[in-house]
Amino acid sequence: MHKIPVTVITGFLGSGKTTTIRHLLQNNQGRRIAVLVNEFGEVGIDGDLLQSCQVCDDENEAVAVNPNIVELTNGCLCCTVQEEFLPTMQEILKRRDQLDCMVIETSGLALPKPLVQAFRWPEIRNHSTVDGVVTVVDCEALAKGQIVGDLEALEAQRQADPNLEHETPISELFEDQLNCADLVLLTKVDLVDSQTQQNVSSWLRSQVREGVKIVPCDSGNIPPELLLGFNAAVEDNLDSRPSHHDTEEDHEHDDDINSVHILLDKGFEPASLVKRLASLVASEEIYRIKGFVAVPNKAMRLVLQGVGQRFDYFYDRPWQPTEPRQTRLVFIGRGLNQGKIEQAMI
Repeated sequence: MHKIPVTVITGFLGSGKTTTIRHLLQNNQGRRIAVLVNEFGEVGIDGDLLQSCQVCDDENEAVAVNPNIVELTNGCLCCTVQEEFLPTMQEILKRRDQLDCMVIETSGLALPKPLVQAFRWPEIRNHSTVDGVVTVVDCEALAKGQIVGDLEALEAQRQADPNLEHETPISELFEDQLNCADLVLLTKVDLVDSQTQQNVSSWLRSQVREGVKIVPCDSGNIPPELLLGFNAAVEDNLDSRPSHHDTEEDHEHDDDINSVHILLDKGFEPASLVKRLASLVASEEIYRIKGFVAVPNKAMRLVLQGVGQRFDYFYDRPWQPTEPRQTRLVFIGRGLNQGKIEQAMI
């Protein structure tokens, strides 16, 4: 039986991975796609978003019984491949005669290379191959230095000290994601002017392997043909994709980075909630906020996404009759205190 081609979609927090996958599912052109979502937070916000994209058989079904979407909620995928990833992949591969391809969305804090290395295991290698790695990059955030700092300052620093070793874990992660990419998807280009987009694209080209394309994308709107069909067999040529962790037996993430899950039996007006969250971001080192919000006197559920001081929200579907109308938010950042964030939300 043929090997299932697997596309790994990686990228920093808030870059637009889930939006890209939702668009792919909604425009699958008849392809039977299995989606594996890895979550860093305690609740499956991204998995829930994908299930509500109206291409699944029943959005109310539990994730475990939905044959098209399997969600992992136990932390960084590259740290748990020997526990949950292998049995999950084995279950999906039992259905490979019913699938055309698979997409794996990594956590925003996951290194892509250890995940690809897992496809060398005999239990997986015989039945699947990593077709390609797509790295999603937020153009506006990168231009503002919200991911790797100010681009000009960073470049000047590297030129002044080519042996620089004291990089932050996040900057190393970003470089590893670029080094592993077969395609870089530059999202949120509608939020910057053409010159800024050109500057960001030019810098990215200097960071990726020769031949890797930088493709602009707005709201995940990209043809499936660009995300699928690389035929790269990535697991067989990992030596050409260097990583900061190649010489380490095991890698560790920044232990100070954590997630806080807030569940509230109350509703918020979107504008006042954004104002409150913006104040919280200004006082705490919060990288990402995402979740669902109950809005008073609204029958629809509000989806909220926040990166830095930028917040986006939209209504995705009606609240179900048996579903508690609660506000569920996940905060991801450095050294976050559960009690302090809960107090700020009361």
